[in-house]
Amino acid sequence: MALYLLFESSSGYALFHAQGLDEIGQNTEAVRNSVADLNRFGKVVQLTAFQPFESAIDGLNQCNSVSEGLMTDELRSFLELNLPKVKEGKKSKFSLGVAEPKLGSHISETTKIPCQSGEFVLELLRGVRLHFDKFIKDLKSGDLEKAQLGLAHSYSRAKVKFNVNRVDNMVIQAIFLLDTLDKDINSFSMRVREWYSWHFPELVKIVNDNYLYARVAKLIEDKSKLSEEHVPALTEILGDEDKAKEVVEAGKASMGQDLTPVDLINVQLFAQRVMDLAEYRKNLYDYLVTKMNDIAPNLASLIGEVVGARLISHAGSLTNLAKCPSSTLQILGAEKALFRALKTRGNTPKYGLIFHSSFIGRASSKNKGRMARYLANKCSIASRIDCFSERGSTVFGEKLREQVEERLEFYDKGVAPRKNIDVMKSAIESTQNKDTEMEEVEPEEASAKKSKEKKSKTEDAPAAATNGDASEDGKSEKKKKKGKRKKEQEADEEDGKTNGVNEQDGTAKKKKKKSKDEAATNETTKKKKKKKKSQE
Repeated sequence: MALYLLFESSSGYALFHAQGLDEIGQNTEAVRNSVADLNRFGKVVQLTAFQPFESAIDGLNQCNSVSEGLMTDELRSFLELNLPKVKEGKKSKFSLGVAEPKLGSHISETTKIPCQSGEFVLELLRGVRLHFDKFIKDLKSGDLEKAQLGLAHSYSRAKVKFNVNRVDNMVIQAIFLLDTLDKDINSFSMRVREWYSWHFPELVKIVNDNYLYARVAKLIEDKSKLSEEHVPALTEILGDEDKAKEVVEAGKASMGQDLTPVDLINVQLFAQRVMDLAEYRKNLYDYLVTKMNDIAPNLASLIGEVVGARLISHAGSLTNLAKCPSSTLQILGAEKALFRALKTRGNTPKYGLIFHSSFIGRASSKNKGRMARYLANKCSIASRIDCFSERGSTVFGEKLREQVEERLEFYDKGVAPRKNIDVMKSAIESTQNKDTEMEEVEPEEASAKKSKEKKSKTEDAPAAATNGDASEDGKSEKKKKKGKRKKEQEADEEDGKTNGVNEQDGTAKKKKKKSKDEAATNETTKKKKKKKKSQE
């Protein structure tokens, strides 16, 4: 049986015919030995046809289809033209060697060309790839490398392109930065407390919050200058007038040591830096919330923005999280405990990052494992909806959250929850209703625009009439005359109908008139003839 090889290069499709396979005996080791030597390999494999790509865009489209295991129309026509034809009802006397098994199955399904892909075929294609520039004579040195480089860049660029609004990498970076900011702000605020406590140690017991402590330290600066004038400013920061007065009184009777102006300036600068970091952390959290509502709205509405972002970052991407089963999603973040339990044959962990959700904290100790398993199930559903749905909506996430709430009540009070089918049906109906509302709103907006345009035309019409020429006045007068004529004709028709005169009477009168007219014409003709005769 003859063997043909399909090679997809960066410059086009090539078809090779493998000869002398009986001598080799289809031994992969013999093929490996013959691949390095061009003289031996050129006797076995020969080029039969080559079809170059029309352009770089065409090459990119062909490369994308081959990577997905699809046969394009160009490839089909190339194979049908250059391969021997197979008669109906008879077995083919050749086979096509392909590197991609998916592409080979698609070719055999559509064109009924027998395809094969194995180690032997891959070794032959490796030799073709090694000596490809020698088989094609028109290729110059360096042309193939340039084509490969350009196609590689365009292919990777096309693979990277996706919806900008649904970039989950931004969420991963934001949640990592948020976690590091929390650690840094805590450590820096503790440093501010220790540093400023040398000057004002009583302030630590009065103000417990780190951010408020930094703001108060920035405001006070030197404790010896504290007075009742600082009370309104301190009440704005602390939100309590009694605490502000307590700070002022503690400053007057403080046991702390005095600091030099340079030391105070350094403390103030560091406190300002901590305040800036805390404000940036708030802005970053708002950014994370908006990005999660764009990328994974259902997951965010079900489990929260921060926990959902941690799940996405731990999985690597939203698609990886959607591919995970619920059992894997349940223990994401507890891999060390899982492998330790498997090694020591102990109890496996019940939850990982999901533990930070409020649902598991609200569940009782005996129901925490059940709640984690149920919540992981709903999170996997929500992540798949967010990953593969075209339109982002929070309907399914809200319904899944209601289901989790009902399951909590079932564990605590024994109230039977709704079935999953009923909940999903109601969610689908609500999404369909929203779609219909959106479709109805669009024509209303279009009609409003048309009405505005008509109003603008009507407003412009009187101005145009006043600024018009005499010709336009003449045209308007003609139109008026035509309108009067039409009205007169309509009035005559109405009079004819109201008079009730029969059509037969009208026709008889017409006949009488016609007969009188004919008699008069006959008399005139006779008189003319008599005059002519008399003249003659």
